[in-house]
Amino acid sequence: MKKTLLSFVIPCYRGGETIERVINEIIETVAEREQYDYEIICVNDCSPDNEFEVIRGLAENNFKIKLVDFVRNMGKHTAVLAGYSFAKGEYVIDLDDDLQCPANEVWKLIEPLERDECDVTTAKYAEKKESFLKRFGSNVNFRMGNVLLDKPKNIRMENYSAKKRFVCKEMAKYSGSYPYLEGLIYRVTKRIVMVDMEERERGDSKATGFTFGKSLSLWLNGMTAFSVKPLRIASVSGCVFALIGFIWALIVVIRKFVHPEVPMGYSSIMAVILLSNGLIMLMLGLIGEYLGRTYISVNEYPQYVIRDTINLEQDRNDIF
Repeated sequence: MKKTLLSFVIPCYRGGETIERVINEIIETVAEREQYDYEIICVNDCSPDNEFEVIRGLAENNFKIKLVDFVRNMGKHTAVLAGYSFAKGEYVIDLDDDLQCPANEVWKLIEPLERDECDVTTAKYAEKKESFLKRFGSNVNFRMGNVLLDKPKNIRMENYSAKKRFVCKEMAKYSGSYPYLEGLIYRVTKRIVMVDMEERERGDSKATGFTFGKSLSLWLNGMTAFSVKPLRIASVSGCVFALIGFIWALIVVIRKFVHPEVPMGYSSIMAVILLSNGLIMLMLGLIGEYLGRTYISVNEYPQYVIRDTINLEQDRNDIF
């Protein structure tokens, strides 16, 4: 009987204490069902701890454990896309290296895909086990997606998700310098199902490596690379403030004619100048962000550079 291959893609950063337990849990879980096989693709995003050495040691004894080693840190979303480019499984599962994603419940994600109810499944956590700043950053990204991206209502993508192979194939074609996974998913499919499960606590004592700064950078990626709505908002804001300025100037002139003894208000004029100048600088910065990212993309700045791979002999361009 031909087995269904599951590809597990793990972006690795500061998970030296937990990655072995994550991999062992995956192996034990897949072994529960004889009709499935697995491959585990770990993408080392230049982790500062010993995670690379731990994975390399495991890969030497198990050819199904595969390792991609980046030259420098490129970010979680880039690492996941790199894993997709090597994945060969019928279904591709994303999860973290910190034990928060319950790998033993992977069948909850797989079963809706097998019934063809959807193309993507994602965990739905009743309670998020994360710091306030990370939760705040996640909420900002979620709200941004609702406003700027053409996404299904009430869908919230989590780090623990599963996708059909064709979805990952299309996502991996993206060669831009600023990948944003959620935006790429919505470009491919809207058939997404959320699955109830419980998020676990981190399996180590470290704080998450996904800081508020990285959340902000990710938010900018989604805003500038996958939507032109901010530019449209800037245009509308410019028109609105121009109209307000015209009306205010008209009021000032009429007041001066009606009440010539009323002195011109220095404070109000300065407030208007500061507000309008601040708005102009904000809009110029937004346009500059778009132009800068366009310039970098046109010059084909590499999305990532691979130093080495283990148990991945084939060229990733031939996988799909």
